[in-house]
Amino acid sequence: MKNIHQRPSNSTLINGVALGFSLIFLFSAVAAAFYTGVGTDIFRNWYLIMISPCPLVTDYLAIGGLASAMLNAGACGMACFLFMHFLEGDSHANTLAGYFLVVAHCFYGLNFLNMWPCFLSPFLYLRLKKLDFKRNLHVCMFTTSFAPFISEFLFRYTLKEHFIFGQAQLTLTGVLLAGSFSLMLGFIVPAILPGAKAWHKGYNLYNGGLAFGLFGFFLYNFMYRTMGVEHPGNVYRSNHIYQHFGQSYQLYANVFFIIIFAVCLLLGWLLNGRSFKGYRKLVKDTGFSSDFSEKYGMPLCLINIGLHGSLFLLYLNLAMRFTMGAGFTGPTIGVILAALTFTSMGQHPKNVWPIIAGYQLLYFVTAFFCHVNGREVTWSVTTQGYINGAAFATGLCPIVGRYGVRAGILAGFMCASMCTATSELHGGFVLYNGGLTTGITALILLPILEHYVPKARLRMKSQTLAVQDMIALIEKSRRR
Repeated sequence: MKNIHQRPSNSTLINGVALGFSLIFLFSAVAAAFYTGVGTDIFRNWYLIMISPCPLVTDYLAIGGLASAMLNAGACGMACFLFMHFLEGDSHANTLAGYFLVVAHCFYGLNFLNMWPCFLSPFLYLRLKKLDFKRNLHVCMFTTSFAPFISEFLFRYTLKEHFIFGQAQLTLTGVLLAGSFSLMLGFIVPAILPGAKAWHKGYNLYNGGLAFGLFGFFLYNFMYRTMGVEHPGNVYRSNHIYQHFGQSYQLYANVFFIIIFAVCLLLGWLLNGRSFKGYRKLVKDTGFSSDFSEKYGMPLCLINIGLHGSLFLLYLNLAMRFTMGAGFTGPTIGVILAALTFTSMGQHPKNVWPIIAGYQLLYFVTAFFCHVNGREVTWSVTTQGYINGAAFATGLCPIVGRYGVRAGILAGFMCASMCTATSELHGGFVLYNGGLTTGITALILLPILEHYVPKARLRMKSQTLAVQDMIALIEKSRRR
């Protein structure tokens, strides 16, 4: 007889995390509607989100409001969960990573309309190559990085007149262009992911960011600069409710995330036999090509999600307390979720804090040299672009595990210096800009580290990278 006390499988728990987060977003949408007083406008504002162009960083809390942004995240998250649940096979850590990045960007750039052409297109490739849909579901999720291109083609790129906010001015050319673009993505994305992994040798967990950013660099320059089309810029909306809260839902966001992370910690503790046993071993892991869910189990990953998320939330509150800049905006709420992306396959507080420390070090170094030269610092660690980059910089945590704290601080320092410049390469139309920045950082830093710290390189030669532990297409089919 089956033991009724048997712990749920990793796949069941991963699907449960996706379902739980999605339901919390949906319930939060109702709570946010009462909190902000928007009432039944929530669906009208969600519609405004879906018909608005959305290059980085388009704040959905301004475009549609807090309640509609939560509804958007809940709807997109629930769609991902349904695929995770009904497709045959098991969900894995990379599936959960894809889920977190989808819902994270639902607060600034991704919505229930522009996600579908990107999400569904890789299935054509998987079908043609007879590859397992479930094991490659993460590829479909990560392809949504190009969603701003879809919105741009549908609602603005082909217009001869200026875009009018709140009006969906579809053109046949725009629809055909968006459709053709999505078909192309279905066959290009699976091809470019493995190559990017080889460039940074597994030291950038946001593998898709580097691949997509470079491809987006080509797409943007071809569609705009080569074609002589002027860059349209971001869409802004004067939202009096948002302004009433000082364009920062600090209280709401803190309560929201504290509840989520407390629940994750509690569930992880319960499922781990009412203990934190094994977590110390997890935080000693280098994070290099590591699947925490397989090595340590999802209960410890839930504990890691709760603890890592709580510490990142604390970091943001401290940064906002002592510097002037953005508050809890849509992009800020999104990057807290993005910081959870690899908590089941590489990230933990011990290998992340040196990256964050290096991030802050850049500000102090800049402030010192500006003071010496009699100039003012024009940015802070809470400038929106730097807040966003901090979460993605943590994708360099395997460098800490392999090369030590000092290398991690240097990685964070370099990443912070470039994080606001890389979006100009692709015009803001690739959502995973932080992954592009971390990828470029790894490309610059790794040859230097390998030259001066050869022992880590020699240890790598005896190891084989597991493709399923990276954000790449899993070539071996396991379909029955």
